[in-house]
Amino acid sequence: MIECSIDGSVALVTLNNPSANTFTAAGLEQFHALIGDLNRNLQVRAAVVTGRGEKFFSAGADLKEFASGDKVHARLMAQRFGATFEALQESRPVFIAAMNGYAMGGGLECALACDLRICEEHAQMALPEPSVGLLPCGCGTQTLPWLVGEGWAKRMILTNERVNAETALRIGLVEQVVARGQALPAALELAKRVSTLSPSAVTYSKTLIHQARQGTPRGAALAMERERFVDLFDGEDQREGVNAFLEKRKPNWRYA
Repeated sequence: MIECSIDGSVALVTLNNPSANTFTAAGLEQFHALIGDLNRNLQVRAAVVTGRGEKFFSAGADLKEFASGDKVHARLMAQRFGATFEALQESRPVFIAAMNGYAMGGGLECALACDLRICEEHAQMALPEPSVGLLPCGCGTQTLPWLVGEGWAKRMILTNERVNAETALRIGLVEQVVARGQALPAALELAKRVSTLSPSAVTYSKTLIHQARQGTPRGAALAMERERFVDLFDGEDQREGVNAFLEKRKPNWRYA
């Protein structure tokens, strides 16, 4: 279900479970393990997540998984959705969602867990779980308000409002809208830009940005920001980056 290829410093992760690229317990476990592998592969600086086909990024969980009302299975699915998308949010590489179509339920939560989101002009997004007696359990109730504010999060979750690409861009749910078929090329181009930056600086910066989301007191977060700035001087990236700029050449990062 989860395919991955690596080209230099960029990984391409494809959700492939026809016809709607739905998530299963096994697929989520595979995705979680893959995130761990990419974290350990220091050559990988950025990763793009997309869906197979032209219609769906992902429709989330297959509702047949919950038709029996089995609470044990429900707990397993909730744990796997939560653990996988938490790992995605906190991953070392920069993850970019190339939303090539519908992103519903857990599919949208997957995109929300990425660092950046690019969607195609025909994409539709929703968290419709309450309409079938469920609720978002892949970090959606926490991540969506952070991105779009409490009001829009409540509109989407509590009233089952589906948003199109134009609205998603306006409310901050996605960072870019592109023509049909162009999400993947645009995301790969963005991923390549990540690869031109200092690996250690990007890793530190991503962690610091998340401090605000996690409610770290401002004073503590600012103190950590200054410490991480000084920590960069322990490695080679800082000297290489500054000297490359002064010498008018591209830096040769050491992936450490």
